[in-house]
Amino acid sequence: MASIKEQAAISRLLSFLKEWDNADRTGRSLMLDRFIRLNQGKTAPQLEQEFSQGASLFLLRLTTWLRLSYMTGICLNTLLKSIGIFLSAVSCNRYLVEFLEVGGVLTLLEILGQEKIKEESKKEAVLLLQIIANCGRKYKELICESYGVRSIAEFMAKSQSEDSQKEVQILLDSLVHGNPKYQNQVYKGLIALIPCASPKAQQLSLQTLRIAQAIVGKVHPAIVDFLMKVLRTMNLEVQYEAIELIKDLINTDIRSALLKGLVDLLKPSAKDTIKLQPKILEDPSVFQVSGHFPVFLQQAAAAKIIGIIARNDLSVAEELLFLGVICHLMFAMGNRDHSNSQRLASLTLEYFVQTFPFVEEQVRAGMGDSLFKLFMSNAEDLYINMDSIQTDILATNKINIPEAVDIFSSKNPLTNWKDIGAGGGEEEAEEEGALRQAGAGIRPPSGRGLGVY
Repeated sequence: MASIKEQAAISRLLSFLKEWDNADRTGRSLMLDRFIRLNQGKTAPQLEQEFSQGASLFLLRLTTWLRLSYMTGICLNTLLKSIGIFLSAVSCNRYLVEFLEVGGVLTLLEILGQEKIKEESKKEAVLLLQIIANCGRKYKELICESYGVRSIAEFMAKSQSEDSQKEVQILLDSLVHGNPKYQNQVYKGLIALIPCASPKAQQLSLQTLRIAQAIVGKVHPAIVDFLMKVLRTMNLEVQYEAIELIKDLINTDIRSALLKGLVDLLKPSAKDTIKLQPKILEDPSVFQVSGHFPVFLQQAAAAKIIGIIARNDLSVAEELLFLGVICHLMFAMGNRDHSNSQRLASLTLEYFVQTFPFVEEQVRAGMGDSLFKLFMSNAEDLYINMDSIQTDILATNKINIPEAVDIFSSKNPLTNWKDIGAGGGEEEAEEEGALRQAGAGIRPPSGRGLGVY
């Protein structure tokens, strides 16, 4: 038989539950506020003591009201916070199982997809999903099995709150760790986020994608196209994350596709540069904005990235040469519609000219002595000092490094490209000078198949 003290505790619990059952929305909201204030941070044993070993009865009422009312958004924020007290409590496994058994995960994911629900409430739903995911692998799998990655990624893409987006990033990071069965699903979801309209979501997804890529290992080929398109961004933080990811991927099996994609961006197709301006911009009294602007942002970013990755790895620079990067860089330098493309392409070309004597000779021949001297004196400010004829020379250049190498190798069949520039005595110096004049100073990339001449 229960003691008087136990009977009193049970009586208080029954009284509390009856009050909840009979309360209207306002009354329940007040009860939730009081519950949050008094029980924040308590452990599961402390909650049981508070509710006379009947805390699960109150949790059941909370989850039932959640399922019945979440679409209306009424008291949703405080309701989710109250459930969070149970799920985040130390030794909460019992509460977690009870919440999941009534479809708690599906309810939280549905909340993320409801347009009428406030952003603050959706953030609370993400926080609960974080708690569930952090409880172990089987809970991460449950979220993913419930099409959670899609719902979470879509919310991140549409969210207008940076705080909410950061919480989603934490959740996705949790889902990709210790979840081998579904880590590829999370990885693909992050790739799908790259072209979304929110710069913050792009930045955070690219950050997390770098971590996911290291975990997954094998690179999805679709990532190349997504990365090339995101370079149209005006957001420098997004561009920085894209550059860092490209640097990580440059030593993977998609290296060739990445390099080719970057080189192609330097020379946009005619289709990409068709002007699609609103008619109001045709008014001569209105400042004219180029319809090509996103393509030119992409062009400038490509020139910048090529310079970065070429400086980091000589073999990458050599491979870029055989992809025609010199011709394309000079084309970008001749783009009078976008000075940043001209400046960045000029700085990257300067590196290639200073690194490879063979390229220096080709560029000098393509530019002419006058323009070449101007270029070598100040590559960064070249775009300011060029006239229209000189920009046309750059834009219409026909430099073909692979063809020039083939011609040289046919005329010098005994030349070993890897030995050029090794130095030695006077005879070797003279020979080196002669080879430089003839167009030496470049080694083919690995796999090119030029062999030893």
